[in-house]
Amino acid sequence: MDQSGEYRIPAERADVWRALNDPDTLKRCIDGCQSMERRPDGGFAAVVKARVGPVRAVFNAALDLADINPPESYTINVAVKGGPAGFARGSAAVTLAAQGEETMLRYAASANIGGKLAQIGSRLIDGAARKMADDFFKAFHAEMSGRTPNPAPRPQDDGRAAVPINIQVNT
Repeated sequence: MDQSGEYRIPAERADVWRALNDPDTLKRCIDGCQSMERRPDGGFAAVVKARVGPVRAVFNAALDLADINPPESYTINVAVKGGPAGFARGSAAVTLAAQGEETMLRYAASANIGGKLAQIGSRLIDGAARKMADDFFKAFHAEMSGRTPNPAPRPQDDGRAAVPINIQVNT
């Protein structure tokens, strides 16, 4: 699986660099992140609860940083274990380019997936990976602009509080 993207971040490059290396910021921006800790070697250890198609699992990730060129670029090497759900290994090259008071963040990632995750199909995996990246960068953009991300609008939302018509619970 290969993926790339670019995002304009409303902050100066040095601030974006600091945020991308701050475990608390990363934890707030990764949907389902239960923990994010800096390891003594400079990398990160994370625990993320996620759903990829029909597969739901808690994933343990080790993120190692390489080719570090502050505040311009680095490579993130990732090893993810999800127990019976499967595993993933990959890397992402991240570059930051100053554009006035904003920063253009570009990334190019590749990954190999195994286990149940590999069995659900590349289209589903690619779509889930794109959504996870977009959700992260939306939250990161909001974090860097000092506001919380807006929740996705609900189809029935007409600006008033939604009231459920019928609720059924099966036990």
